[in-house]
Amino acid sequence: MPDEDRPKIIIDDDWKAQAQAEKAKLAEKDKAKPAPAASAGPAGSPAPAGEEEPIGFADLVQMLASQALLYMGAVPDPQSGRAIVSIPMARAHVDLLGILEQKTKGNLSDEEAGLLTGVLYELRMQFVDLGRAIDKAIKEGKITPAQVAGMGGQPSSQSPPLAP
Repeated sequence: MPDEDRPKIIIDDDWKAQAQAEKAKLAEKDKAKPAPAASAGPAGSPAPAGEEEPIGFADLVQMLASQALLYMGAVPDPQSGRAIVSIPMARAHVDLLGILEQKTKGNLSDEEAGLLTGVLYELRMQFVDLGRAIDKAIKEGKITPAQVAGMGGQPSSQSPPLAP
């Protein structure tokens, strides 16, 4: 291939100086902007560029709810890929959310209170459904009471109720 048909590569030795000059101009523009009142806003507000959003109340509720669902067998274990049913652990996580609701009453925004109330309602309903499914499986002979004992108990009318 003749030299005139080849693409020509132009090397710009001054590219570093240009990049640093642009960086300096951007820094000056940032200094000229008014500084925000706080570096990190409350949960739900956007975090400043380059920073992660701080963990908030909704994240706590979501974490406890995810654990409750995991132990109710609704979500597969991330390591094994199999469902886990541990009635005491599921009850503990739902009860923790109930305690959180009691202890924060009157101190939450309407959005936070609604989230917590809704999540608690759904988890309690799923816990009751789990108890019914276990009772039905025992009656049909699909599982034995000994297998249920291996799950840590039985969420049915015979079990103590979830904390209100």
